[in-house]
Amino acid sequence: MSGTISTEQALIYTMVTMSGVEGRINTVELAEIGNIVKHLPAFRHFDEARLTTVAQEVGEILAEPEGLKAVLGLIREALSPKLRETAYALAVEVAASDMAVGKEELRFLAILRDTLDLDKLVTAAIERSAIARYQTE
Repeated sequence: MSGTISTEQALIYTMVTMSGVEGRINTVELAEIGNIVKHLPAFRHFDEARLTTVAQEVGEILAEPEGLKAVLGLIREALSPKLRETAYALAVEVAASDMAVGKEELRFLAILRDTLDLDKLVTAAIERSAIARYQTE
């Protein structure tokens, strides 16, 4: 695999990695990834039929020693500063979609925030927005 990926791949890598941080990919989270790819403007030029292939690519990289570090490097390299915020927001959406955010997901969000050099106030606002959207009471 080459050392660069597309913007769309980077966003999908982010979401799939978030979904898999606990050792399995949750079906609710997987459905959310598909929904995001289908509806968000960032994916308007992406062929949805490639989603499974891209998800498998990131899975293969993550299975290697230092795979997470490699994936994070690819994501950072492929995204502009504004789309780094988008990547973080998508990771939060995937984490929140099953109504349960675990320790590993929180840890990954912190690593992602630091890797992408995101402002803590911006990430807190993104997180708070997700809480408001998924609140039931």
